[in-house]
Amino acid sequence: MNSRKLLSETRRTFPATKAHCQQPARILIVDVTSASWANTCSVLSEALENTLCLACRLTGPCRVPLLSLYVVQNQQECLLPFVQLKESFARVQACISELRSLPREGCYPQGGDGVVQAVQDGLQQFKQYSRHTAAGGSTNSSVEIIILTSQSGKEMVKHLEKKLKDVDLVSLRRIQVIEVLKRGFLEPEDVEQCMLAEEPSSNDIAILGMDIDLQTIEDNVISLEMLFKTWLHDCGSEREHLHLLLPSGGSSYDTAPKTTLICLKCDLQERLLDPALLFGTVDGTMKTADSNSSCQMTAWPATVLYKLQVVKALKSEGVCESVLYGLPFIIKSTSCWQLDWDELELNQHSFHALCHSLLKRKWMLLAKLDPQNTCPSWNIVVHSYYIIVPSDSATLLVKAVAVRELLMPSVFPALLAEHPERVRGPIESALNSLEVEVTYNPLHLKSNLYKHLKSMLYRPLHRQQAQPRDQRPERHQSKQHQSRAKATVAPLLMAPSPAQLFRPAVVRRDSSEYSFLPKEDDEFLQ
Repeated sequence: MNSRKLLSETRRTFPATKAHCQQPARILIVDVTSASWANTCSVLSEALENTLCLACRLTGPCRVPLLSLYVVQNQQECLLPFVQLKESFARVQACISELRSLPREGCYPQGGDGVVQAVQDGLQQFKQYSRHTAAGGSTNSSVEIIILTSQSGKEMVKHLEKKLKDVDLVSLRRIQVIEVLKRGFLEPEDVEQCMLAEEPSSNDIAILGMDIDLQTIEDNVISLEMLFKTWLHDCGSEREHLHLLLPSGGSSYDTAPKTTLICLKCDLQERLLDPALLFGTVDGTMKTADSNSSCQMTAWPATVLYKLQVVKALKSEGVCESVLYGLPFIIKSTSCWQLDWDELELNQHSFHALCHSLLKRKWMLLAKLDPQNTCPSWNIVVHSYYIIVPSDSATLLVKAVAVRELLMPSVFPALLAEHPERVRGPIESALNSLEVEVTYNPLHLKSNLYKHLKSMLYRPLHRQQAQPRDQRPERHQSKQHQSRAKATVAPLLMAPSPAQLFRPAVVRRDSSEYSFLPKEDDEFLQ
């Protein structure tokens, strides 16, 4: 079977959705039937909690809108029915605590039947959840299933392929089988490199009109954390994010007129999380300037098609770091499923050729961003400029570069050729005492950010929303006014909230049936 052709056909026929948020719902299935669960339990729980506290604190549309968690022991068990993550961190944290408390002897019988049952149960749960929330404008039309196991990943994939052939997989976007291995401990500087090296070599097995992605990772916190952080990337593939426009050179290989432009269709990806997104206001708005400004690029959410027009090339050694500002973004060849396979393949080859040529010439590119604001009141167009930097991978780095209006005057005094020995000696001694590393690796540094974010999420809601004293309502009211207010508010307090109407009920661990009708004895909301 030609898996590449099948994958292409799947991309072409996948139904489009007009929802604002394209992030899929996610079902995490943890297989604890292996004896190595004792080693994996603590690192998995820590990595998952770290990632989910980031997702809960990031402002803007939620990057992990719906989450469910299953464990497979002697049978499947749903520890967490689908919840909206930003509103349910306390429930998620309780679920992780229960995950930590599972027995670690690894005495459960191995086999893939429990995992298959969890997949089927999760799909049924998602179908029922979607049906009952469709009236409220649910934006989640697809689901991804992530299976963490210490069993053989290839055997797990074969078992899934065999057992799921008659299952309705219309809403399933992808299954990830993650084989967690206990290997020699990797130093922090090797972990990210290992993750990047494994990504392209993972086996995409196209079956049943969808993808099964098989990967292997080591059971340490950093590796699992990087796996879960992929959930925070923009997963929408309806269209490309960026058009990179190059002037046509009119070479013998190009028959287009010189006035035309070569358009490379690309996707944008965050290299770093913007710290400002983690410290927004309680209502989710930004404290800083609007990140969707017409003259600045953002990678999340990808709601705008940007156009970067290359205006000239620059020698790599001729760009001063002091004129670059803002967060960097990664540019990749697009994976938009709406392009046919031939166009997608040609675009990818052209992008790789550009990366290779820039690296060979030791060039950077200076590009101008076409403004997105088309309001008639904008009589004068403000342009922003970016530097595009090549790398030894099939990606480009883009950063904003200063223009004349932003540049501040600076004086750079000449460096003295000689210094008194009484001054130079102590400085040299201090430098000699420092540990020297060949490269900087951010995985070596921790800032206690996770602890800080968790403390903010655990903080009672009334403390976060405390009003200034001068804005608090007047307490001294007449008894007649107070009695009228109580009579007005009482019926509202007795009415069920929207969450009560559409929340999932307790999932029975001995049954795959789900009910989405309100239950007063729901143990999760007590």
